[in-house]
Amino acid sequence: MLGVALVGVLAGVALPAYQRHLVKVRITAAAQDITMMSLVIQSYRLDHSSHPASLADVGLDGKTDPWGRPYVYFDVEGNGHGLARKDKALNPINTDFDLYSVGPDGQTKKQVSQKDSVDDVIRARNGSFVGVAADF
Repeated sequence: MLGVALVGVLAGVALPAYQRHLVKVRITAAAQDITMMSLVIQSYRLDHSSHPASLADVGLDGKTDPWGRPYVYFDVEGNGHGLARKDKALNPINTDFDLYSVGPDGQTKKQVSQKDSVDDVIRARNGSFVGVAADF
């Protein structure tokens, strides 16, 4: 009986730690994907003098994040700053293009500091920041 109780306590401690570890691994994978995809998009811009209209233009339309959802792309430079994602002060977080994952909850808002967006994995400052929106 004592052995069963001990295993139960250990499982109760280990399972949440394992869950947190899985989230960190998925966030890291999404950040690496976003960095790689950004390089492909920037290469396209060098070749065509404009950003692609969609991820399909660079062969990345089927790419999904670690949670199985498609990455979100928006050409800020070609479509204006009005629809771009914004920081807490409502300034665009990128001037070239937005590329992000909606994160574990699958919810997002245009302003990255809002509750639905803080777990998004984003590209900001034109690529000098790639990570969780809460850290931006």
